[in-house]
Amino acid sequence: MRKIVAGKLHGIHVTEANLDYHGSITLDPDHCEEAGMLPMEFVEIWSKNSGARISTYVILGERGSRCCILNGAAARTCQPGDQVIICNSVYVHERELTALKPRVLTFDKDNRIVDRLTYSLERDAGGDYSFSILNESNDVLRVPALVGRS
Repeated sequence: MRKIVAGKLHGIHVTEANLDYHGSITLDPDHCEEAGMLPMEFVEIWSKNSGARISTYVILGERGSRCCILNGAAARTCQPGDQVIICNSVYVHERELTALKPRVLTFDKDNRIVDRLTYSLERDAGGDYSFSILNESNDVLRVPALVGRS
């Protein structure tokens, strides 16, 4: 089994840091649903401002609020306005890697969705992997270097 990216909120802005809450990250249910994140699911959070990396669980905020609230100890890692990357993951067998199509949302400064992307991993007859980033029309935006064989 391999731990693989399942969904990502890339560049979402922190709207509040609430030190006195019991913990977690509060997110807009609309964002969670589009990226495939569930309430109570553990996520990794990476601060683009400080480089801090933390792990916590998702709780749902008000639908349509575009909130991203770090609670409890997580509130010490970021301030309102900071950009973070929030990523959930799944464990899959390697034979299932190409079936997984993680959803990635990117955001403007008001946490409105700018892009809806999909990560795509393919395997050729020789066993080499190739990775692509696709937009909503399934146009390839970027094809990084060959990943290689497992």
